[in-house]
Amino acid sequence: MSTEAGHHYSPETDLAALDRATARLLRTAESLTPDEVAEPSLLPGWSRGHVLSHLCRNADALLNGLTAARTGADVPMYASDDARDADIDAGAGRPAAEQCADLRASADRLAAAARALEPAAWEYRILHRRGFRFSAADVPAMRLSEVEYHHVDLDAGYGPGHWAPGFVAAQLTRLAERFTEDGRFGPVLLRDADTGAEYRIGAPAPEGLTASGPGPALLAWLSGRSNADGLVAHRGGERLPDARTALPDPPPLG
Repeated sequence: MSTEAGHHYSPETDLAALDRATARLLRTAESLTPDEVAEPSLLPGWSRGHVLSHLCRNADALLNGLTAARTGADVPMYASDDARDADIDAGAGRPAAEQCADLRASADRLAAAARALEPAAWEYRILHRRGFRFSAADVPAMRLSEVEYHHVDLDAGYGPGHWAPGFVAAQLTRLAERFTEDGRFGPVLLRDADTGAEYRIGAPAPEGLTASGPGPALLAWLSGRSNADGLVAHRGGERLPDARTALPDPPPLG
């Protein structure tokens, strides 16, 4: 384990959080004008329409995963990487009303399938498009992260400060574990100034970096959605002049 604090929730708890996050996303999406949907998002090369289209098709991909869990037979999340990208591009230019209708319908389909899943099916190991397997019980949390991160990427008034504390804690735990296992990043000790929780990436080191600040600011940096704004960095107990230059760029999440 590479973290010293964190939270792990049940699918039912994650589904409740997902319902709330999806409702917030839909309110933002439905407030966008057609021109605003066509404007750039925070993701390089993607408009807001691309982000919305991706969220629609991601819901369908995860639904395919739950179908595999229900039936016991592998169902590809996407037909192929090329097909995934083509579907996102094809949906990006749709009228705003069509985007929102698809976003709501795809989210509803996924939520209905999750709530209908038999308890034993949550143990099924779904085949990811990158070739590894993951538990069906992870699907609600995976979708929650897609919704919360990409809601920020819409650049439409919803920022990291809107993330729920439970989401922030769970994601800091997950990313600290992931980056430790990856081995390309760290060692860094993360201190959440809001809660006092600590999350460690890599093995402890006397001269290792410490990044401290509000939980949402830590997560925005780790997820590639800020350049360490709002954080303070120390090395060997000494405060460094600028966290934005002292802290390394985290590995991409994609």
